Amino acid sequence: MISRVEVQETNNMIREMNLDVRTITMGISLMDCSHTEMKVFNQNVYDKITRAAEKLVKTGEDLERQFGVPIVNKRISVTPISIAAGAVHTDTYVPVAETLDRAAKEVGVNFIGGYSALVQKGCTKGDRILIDSIPEALAVTERVCSSVNVGSSRSGINMDAVKLMGDIILQTAERTKDRDSIGCAKLVVFCNAVEDNPFMAGAFHGVGERELVINVGVSGPGVIKRALEEVKGQDFETLCETIKRTAFKVTRVGQLVAQEASKRLNVPFGIIDLSLAPTPLIGDSIAEIFQVMGLQEAGAPGTTAALAILNDNVKKGGVMASSYVGGLSGAFIPVSEDHGMIQAVQRGALTLEKLEAMTCVCSVGLDMIAIPGSTSKETISGIIADEAAIGMVNNKTTAVRVIPVIGKEVGEMVEFGGLLGYAPVMAVNGFDCAGFVNRGGRIPAPIHSFKN
Repeated sequence: MISRVEVQETNNMIREMNLDVRTITMGISLMDCSHTEMKVFNQNVYDKITRAAEKLVKTGEDLERQFGVPIVNKRISVTPISIAAGAVHTDTYVPVAETLDRAAKEVGVNFIGGYSALVQKGCTKGDRILIDSIPEALAVTERVCSSVNVGSSRSGINMDAVKLMGDIILQTAERTKDRDSIGCAKLVVFCNAVEDNPFMAGAFHGVGERELVINVGVSGPGVIKRALEEVKGQDFETLCETIKRTAFKVTRVGQLVAQEASKRLNVPFGIIDLSLAPTPLIGDSIAEIFQVMGLQEAGAPGTTAALAILNDNVKKGGVMASSYVGGLSGAFIPVSEDHGMIQAVQRGALTLEKLEAMTCVCSVGLDMIAIPGSTSKETISGIIADEAAIGMVNNKTTAVRVIPVIGKEVGEMVEFGGLLGYAPVMAVNGFDCAGFVNRGGRIPAPIHSFKN
C-alpha cells in the first residue's frame, strides 16, 4: 500500500524539478477484430478502441488534479497491425492507419502505437504490406506511430528488412518534407522490441499481453539532477546510492498513479516504466545530469561510463519500489528532446559515433536524431544494422529513430514542436556501405543465444 505521505514528499519534485508521469498508456488487443473485409475489420477496431479507452483521458486528468502530478500524455497501444489485420484481403493497410487515427482523436489521446511489424526472422505477407504502407500511413495521419522489429538476440538480424527500412525511412521523410520530415519522428526500427513499452513511437500491445492493460511511464531527469547536486564531488558509491534512492521515490509516485488508473478504469495494471525521458525544457535533461556528475559536456570522455552508472542505478532503485517494473526503464538519450544534448551537438562535443557508443549502455538507442535529407538509404540501413548488432550481441533493446530532413544539411536547425523538440542536423559518416547492406539474408544469432 502506498501512502499519501509518500506522494506529498514528491511535491517539491513536481514544483521545482519537472517530475511528471510521462504517459498512461492503455494496451488494447485487436485479435478479436479479425475479418477478411477491410470495412468490417476497421469498424471492429474503431468500436473496440473507442469503447475500451472512452474514459482514459478523463481518468488521467482526474488523477492529475487529485495527486497534483502532471500526466503529460495519454496514449494507446494496440496489437501489431500486421498480425491483427493479417486476414484482411488488401494490398495496403493505410485505411487501418486512418481508422486508428480517427479512434485516437475520438477518445482524445496524444498518440496511438502499434502500426507495427515483427520481422526479426522474416516477413509474412501482412508484414510486407504494412511496411510498404508506412510512408503513406504516417503522411496522412496525425497520431499514429509505427515500429518495425528487425532483429533479436535469439533470431539474429533480418538484413533484408534492415535494407528495406532504410528506403522506407527516406520515403517517409519525402512524403512529409513540407513538415520537416516529421513522419520519421513517428517511426522507430527495433532490435529486441519489448511487448509492454508505454513510450512512443515504439509502443505496441504484445501478443503475450492481456486483453486490456494499463502501463505507466514515469520520468524525472530534473529530480535526479537536483539530488546529485547535493552530493557533488563525492565518491561513486555515494553517487550511485543517491540515484537509487531518488529513482525509488519517483517510481513510487508512478506506482500510485498506475494503481489508481487501473482501479478507476477497471483495467489490469501492467508495468511501471521508469525511464528518464527528457524534454526540451532547461532543467529536464540527461545531458545536464552528466554535467553535475563532472563532465563539461555530454560527449566528453567518460560520458558512456556516466550513462552506464545512471541507467543501472535507475533500474536498481525502480525494482525496489515496484514488483512490476518493465518496459524499457533506464535513461533515454533523444537528441531533439534534450536541451543539453542539443547544446552538446552545437558545441561539437557530441557526434553520431559517440551517441552510438552510448547506446551500448542506455535504455534504447539512436533516438530523435536529425540527419541530412541527402543521406542515402544504404547509409540509413547501415546505421540500423550497427544499432541492431549492439542490441543483438548485448541482449538488450536498441532502436533507431533518425529523421533525414529533406532540404536540410548539417548545422541547420529543425523544429518538430511539443515533446519532440528541435534539433541541429547532425553529420553522418559519408563512406559507402552499400556493398555490405545489399548482401541480403539474415545475420545469425550470436552463440550465447542458445540458452535452453
